[in-house]
Amino acid sequence: MAIFSYKTEPLTDFTNPKNIDLFQAGLACVQGYLNQEYPLIINGKRIQTKNTLISKNPSNHKEVIGVIHQAGIKEAELAMDSALNAFETWKKTDPRVRADVLFKAAGMMRRRKFEFSALMTKEAGKPYAEADADTAEAIDFLEYYGRQMLDMMTIDKKILSRRNVERNEYRYIPLGVGAIITPWNFPLAILTGMTSAAIVSGNTVLLKPASTTQVIAYKLVELLEDAGLPKGVLNFVPGRGSEIGDFIVKHPKTRFISFTGSKEVGIDIYENAAKVQPGQIWLKRVIAEMGGKDAIVVDENINVDAAAEAIVASAFGFSGQKCSACSRAIIHEAVYDDVVEAIKQKTERILVGNPEDSNVFMGPVNDGNAFKKISEYIGIGAQEGKLLTGGHVDDSKGWFIDPTVFIDVAPDARLMQEEIFGPILAVTKVKDFNQALDVANNTEFGLTGAVWSNNREHLELARETFHVGNLYFNRKCTGAIVGYQPFGGFNMSGTDSKAGGPDYLVLHMQGKTITEAL
Repeated sequence: MAIFSYKTEPLTDFTNPKNIDLFQAGLACVQGYLNQEYPLIINGKRIQTKNTLISKNPSNHKEVIGVIHQAGIKEAELAMDSALNAFETWKKTDPRVRADVLFKAAGMMRRRKFEFSALMTKEAGKPYAEADADTAEAIDFLEYYGRQMLDMMTIDKKILSRRNVERNEYRYIPLGVGAIITPWNFPLAILTGMTSAAIVSGNTVLLKPASTTQVIAYKLVELLEDAGLPKGVLNFVPGRGSEIGDFIVKHPKTRFISFTGSKEVGIDIYENAAKVQPGQIWLKRVIAEMGGKDAIVVDENINVDAAAEAIVASAFGFSGQKCSACSRAIIHEAVYDDVVEAIKQKTERILVGNPEDSNVFMGPVNDGNAFKKISEYIGIGAQEGKLLTGGHVDDSKGWFIDPTVFIDVAPDARLMQEEIFGPILAVTKVKDFNQALDVANNTEFGLTGAVWSNNREHLELARETFHVGNLYFNRKCTGAIVGYQPFGGFNMSGTDSKAGGPDYLVLHMQGKTITEAL
């Protein structure tokens, strides 16, 4: 089977009016299936339950995206049995066949690109460019992990045998049943990446998606079925984290947990997974990405406008609801006033509103809980710094919060230490580059960071001492590309799993050495 070399999916050019029309056609398509019911999918069967969840448009509380049936313990146990049975066949399936399912799914998603993006605009509140990038990344994961699986079939070429003594083999085998617990902020890309990595590696899956983006998850499961994924390999079990999530994490037959979400939930999963349950004969593996408190450091003698543009784009893209978002700007005193003024001007030009409008740069925040939390941090910011711009909130129709900037914030303030996950930027002044790096490293997280500098010695110093998993020079700190910038962080940002990297699939498998005497 001939496979083309990996190339990233091109982003859509929305300066072209034809692409605006195509996106709006996608919105019309999604509008046509709003308010439908979505059952569980276990062993290929559609299962309805007595409990349902209503997914609403975060830009418009009155608009129902869909009604999703929720799993209970009985359904989760049924899904586990299904996954265990399917594993016996799927683990023996030729890796080339498993990879081909991903390649077919990528082609199908590519043809439905505007529909999937539009669904994210409706259910997740993503503006056109953000939704398009999310879909493109999902396609990239499918294409990249499929090729990675094919590459791993050649691992034997790296293992030595002893002539006239023995022949050695080394092969990767799948782990078993995995619990895939996905986030709402990249409801297609991360969902697709986590799920496809697990199944292409030969594992079977219980998928528990985030509560606010379950229709998107259902549509992905349908797509993978249509691409040829056998029944039982992927089981769709949405439900409460405190019930379903806890059950599958603790289940003795769960072999690994792949999680993306908050630090608090990640810690809880890590702790529960470490406890060996009755009947459990392995140590569960945990793959976790848990967020960040990301900083952009600005040195003296830089392009003020470019640095400010990177800060604003990183801070307020998708309303700051990215684990990679810039929530701290650490600026050298020599350029502090100029950069702050440029940040103010650029922030105040941001159009906030319903992302179905192609001109909108920033849509709503995720839900009422996020709205409340972020609003409280605006009150904290008023005590810890000086409000430069923003601060307005409005939940009358959707969950809207203006991009907000606080300046003159102390490095140890809550606004500089705690993950907010919303459109709030804290700015602090430093006297020199060494102090800037000290401040940048002064959190419990270590996910992304960026440095703006024209001083080569300073860049090399940052290369060695800025302790983050993804470090960028003279660009924004968001937008990691599959296969180009493997993504994952240090410390409380997670297990540094490096999604979209050359060793990610290994986390879903185990090595087996076989020696035969000659």
